[in-house]
Amino acid sequence: RGHGTDRAVLLGLSGYHPETVPSSVVTSLPTTITAEGTLLLLGKKSVVIATDAISFQPRVSIDYHPNALRFRAHNSLGSEITNAVYFSIGGGFVASEAELKEAEEFVAHQPANHHPLAPAEHFETAEELLELCQRDGISISEVMLRDELKDRPLDEIRNRILDIARAMNECIDAGCITGGILPGGLNVPRRAQALFQALSAETEHNDPLRALDWVNLYALAVNEENAAGHRVVTAPTNGAAGIVPAVLRYYREFIPGADDEGTIKFLLAAAAVGTLIKRNASISGAEVGCQGEVGSACAMAAAGLAEVLGGTPEQVENAAEIGMEHNLGLTCDPIGGLVQIPCIERNAIGAVKAINAARMALRGDGQHLVSLDMVIKTMKETGKDMHHHYKETSIGGLAVNIIEC
Repeated sequence: RGHGTDRAVLLGLSGYHPETVPSSVVTSLPTTITAEGTLLLLGKKSVVIATDAISFQPRVSIDYHPNALRFRAHNSLGSEITNAVYFSIGGGFVASEAELKEAEEFVAHQPANHHPLAPAEHFETAEELLELCQRDGISISEVMLRDELKDRPLDEIRNRILDIARAMNECIDAGCITGGILPGGLNVPRRAQALFQALSAETEHNDPLRALDWVNLYALAVNEENAAGHRVVTAPTNGAAGIVPAVLRYYREFIPGADDEGTIKFLLAAAAVGTLIKRNASISGAEVGCQGEVGSACAMAAAGLAEVLGGTPEQVENAAEIGMEHNLGLTCDPIGGLVQIPCIERNAIGAVKAINAARMALRGDGQHLVSLDMVIKTMKETGKDMHHHYKETSIGGLAVNIIEC
């Protein structure tokens, strides 16, 4: 419920899509459906849905992934006519039980060195990514762009990336002008609006750390929008959605010469790191704790910023490694199951950390003892060892101790 699953199910069954559903509908329609006991299935056919039709079973675990959603439908006689399980596997990706089973069987029957793409185009690790950069004399963002060009034309890629950046900025702007109390029962007040007004009213700009106040604002704004159930860009997840947009906005607002070309390079480099983490570990807090969400976002943002500030591939990889390394062991223990405390502030801290990681990497030559591959492997192992109390279950850490304080 803290993730808005019940509202999302009702909106999805009603035919709405996450990218296009109006915020007003997100707020009002679930309440209307619950009150009336009916919904328009895919916006066409009226069906009965009981007030207790959606139940949460946090102690029930289904194979393949912790975040599972089972749909059952019955006809007018009460007979079950469908029963299907779907999993939220992180980053906005959804897979059915059959798809995950098929993928598991496929991987089990492949040799360890199996590459589904031609070796010249494929990278499974950061080491292989750097080898491609060195071999062809190109940047990390160029490797990702070349990979995208296999599936779609350049104009489409550019427009889609800029659409994503635009959605990130719109989310920041919406959070900056919206006040009030966040839903869910914790009575957490929005802070971004007041901070935006205070920063905008300042006339003295001689504080050397002033830019970081704006970075904090950008991240808070996004995650308050997320906590309200409004549209965000999974980057790589909703719980960590404020970090990449905040650092990207920092680039656009505070770095001289920032432009759309830089925005595209930023997001391509960030995507390269996110791809590696998702492939070789996890971006799901339910699997590996918050290190997989905020840690991954921090690494992605650090890589993107280092890329547009002129970093070499080795420096960009180092920036990502620093960003992830110093989030290892980060737990996911949201109070009340809501993505509010500590999640909202944690995104602000993660965004500032990403900027610092990029700056540290750019002050070096790209050579470092701990590689990105090593830290991703460590993150996966740490997540595997982490007690389930600290993996999005809200039965450990702040989620229980805050009540006692």
